[in-house]
Amino acid sequence: MIATPQLADVGFHAGELAVQRQAGVTIDAARLSGMLGPVTLTAGMAGFLSDRTFLVISGRDRSGRLWTSPLVGRPGFLEVLSDTSVAVHAVIPPGDPLRGLQAGQKIGMVTVEFATRRRVRINGALTVSGGDLLVVDVEQAFGNCPQYIQQRVLVPDEIDGAGSEHVRHGSTLSMEDRELISAADTFFLGTVTPERGSDASHRGGPSGFVRIDGHGLWWPDYKGNNLFNSFGNITVNPEAALLFIDFATGKSLQLSGTTQIEWGEPGRPGDDGHTGRIARFTLQRLVAGQVLPVREITHTPYPRNLALTD
Repeated sequence: MIATPQLADVGFHAGELAVQRQAGVTIDAARLSGMLGPVTLTAGMAGFLSDRTFLVISGRDRSGRLWTSPLVGRPGFLEVLSDTSVAVHAVIPPGDPLRGLQAGQKIGMVTVEFATRRRVRINGALTVSGGDLLVVDVEQAFGNCPQYIQQRVLVPDEIDGAGSEHVRHGSTLSMEDRELISAADTFFLGTVTPERGSDASHRGGPSGFVRIDGHGLWWPDYKGNNLFNSFGNITVNPEAALLFIDFATGKSLQLSGTTQIEWGEPGRPGDDGHTGRIARFTLQRLVAGQVLPVREITHTPYPRNLALTD
């Protein structure tokens, strides 16, 4: 049973503040705290959302497990209903772990315009979920910088309609899963806190920036806006969900498990961002093989991707 969500507190929560202090960016982060204040979706943001065709959502399935899922649609499938409400006109497909997503929980969303390297994150309470409609009462909405967004152009594509028949559920990465992760220059991260609910964010870097070893997956943290929304959530609650997409084929890989932040000497092997931080993910469940009805026709790496250091 998912409890009826309460409105989020404004400002940073304890986990975000703790990571900001350890990273030494408390003053810099405080200057941006207004981004997390009461929401009013501007005409400019409404226009940006209405033109989008790609969305990632993070929420809990009926068993309470956290997942991060992709949705695609034609321009207009994201609709701003009011200055604090957004509708998503899309069906979560068969085989996706968030199929039948329940209202009465908080979800996180991020929409990306890869061609222009723009993105907007939206967090809020899911008040309607049924058929081809999700309605979210927005509590946080803000843009992020274009850093580490790989430029790509996506176009609609037909799929074979096999749906969930080709979706694989499990708890162990296959060789194909490993190859997809090792080649990825982009993934999406879902995190959650009891008070604030779910959040979905974009992560990017050169192909291979997500490593696989005997202990699971890990990736280096890069310098960003100093808010530490995702890492702050993980500090409070280690639950995490990862989404990888092969944009050339449309195949997706969804992982659910836990993540820990490891602090160490800046610049050690694998610390590509020289921040001293890496995130280590432990897999619990996976869903592989869902195919998105989009394909990539052009791809240009982010020009300032950091070099791999191991």
